[in-house]
Amino acid sequence: MAEKWATSGLDLHLELSRAAAAGGVRAGLEDALRAAIRGSRLPAGTRLPSSRALASDLGLARNTVADAYGQLVAEGWLSTRHGAGTWVAEHGLEPQPPGGTAVSQPERRIRYDLRAGFPDVSAFPRPGWLAASRRALAAAPAKLLGYGDPRGPLPLRTALAGYLSRARGVITSPDRIVVCAGFAQGLELLCEVLRARGGATLATEAYGHAGHRQIAAVAGLSVAPVAVDEDAAVTSELGSCDAVLLIPAHQFPLGMPLAPARRRQVTEWAARTGAVIIEDDYDGEFRFDRPSVGALQALAPDRVVYAGTASKGLAPGLRLGWLMLPGQLLDEVLAAKARASRLSSSLDQLTLAELIDSGGYDRQIRRMRLAYRRRRDQLVAMLARQAPQVRVTGMAAGLHALARLPAGQQEDEVVASAARHQLAVDGLSSYGPAGHPASPALVVGYGTPPAHAFTAALARLGAVLSGDPA
Repeated sequence: MAEKWATSGLDLHLELSRAAAAGGVRAGLEDALRAAIRGSRLPAGTRLPSSRALASDLGLARNTVADAYGQLVAEGWLSTRHGAGTWVAEHGLEPQPPGGTAVSQPERRIRYDLRAGFPDVSAFPRPGWLAASRRALAAAPAKLLGYGDPRGPLPLRTALAGYLSRARGVITSPDRIVVCAGFAQGLELLCEVLRARGGATLATEAYGHAGHRQIAAVAGLSVAPVAVDEDAAVTSELGSCDAVLLIPAHQFPLGMPLAPARRRQVTEWAARTGAVIIEDDYDGEFRFDRPSVGALQALAPDRVVYAGTASKGLAPGLRLGWLMLPGQLLDEVLAAKARASRLSSSLDQLTLAELIDSGGYDRQIRRMRLAYRRRRDQLVAMLARQAPQVRVTGMAAGLHALARLPAGQQEDEVVASAARHQLAVDGLSSYGPAGHPASPALVVGYGTPPAHAFTAALARLGAVLSGDPA
């Protein structure tokens, strides 16, 4: 029988067996408390209710609870002191993640992380976000706190339309924007709609996120890899696919922009075939050595779905992204979103709207653009000093660079050596499908570590690439 207490601020689910074979109810209570401690639901230092309070909550005799506490004190699970109550003792157990699955040993050894695709979340503008949240909540009419428009609150869609028009050159209006829980959810919605329309194939750049290919496959679409060269996706290979997913501003992970001629070629192909272009603009605001490359969507607003997120500018944990949709797709995407109740927090959306309108988002982007440029320059300087044989490319923008290894160095061996140095870094091969080999390289994410750990992470990378055993 399941019992529950809610005393002294605690709310803990206990499985008590009234028919415990040997010790009866007391044994069942002892077992339930031990299980809660082992499973980290009662961490060390947690103060327990008094025996009187717990007995009242569980409908037991006070002596039963007191005897159970006494037994667990004797076993070392609990500690007690006269006048101070009873609490969970320090027991030296490893905290268990949900489901009881132990953390893998290699993960526990990693101290420094240079994997790509992540921003420095320690730089999240907490004071600015809190201030924007207070202002947004104070001004929000009650109706905006309901389920509301599946496109997202109008204040956010209006703010996004203005910001993306001036910052990324996007052509849109608030009624064509759909807010979603990050790019992955947006891609799920688009793949569902494409499949429902009878689409069969999504083309993707041969190197990119494996998760994006998996989303398309789960939706029932075949995935056709498109070769990538020094001008990014080879758009002449698109053929008869129903849609293509491109990263035109800064190809991930190779790092080059889509060449102007190919931008024109792909929009002409979409107009001719009726296909859809999905533009993933994941880090278009972070340009360092030249002006930002504008959105492909501006060349063909009626054929291109523009997708962006707050993940790189703020933090991926916000789960806030957006789609700018051609009119022909809007109703179908909204219907797919409504069917699965895929809604984001209204409060977070209103806060982002306020942050954009107040200029706080622009200030954060400028601040992080400068910080990431400095990190990139540190990376390049370190490699020139400690590993001059490594060639760095794809670093004019974004939060990562490609470190191309010299002849004789094997990518998998370098990644394994990095792990031995307590450093996580990805090899280029992990981003490509089978059958698309490339020269060995590391994809180095210089946005991931917090500022205080970045220099040490670079030192570890330098030691790996220079062959230093330390």
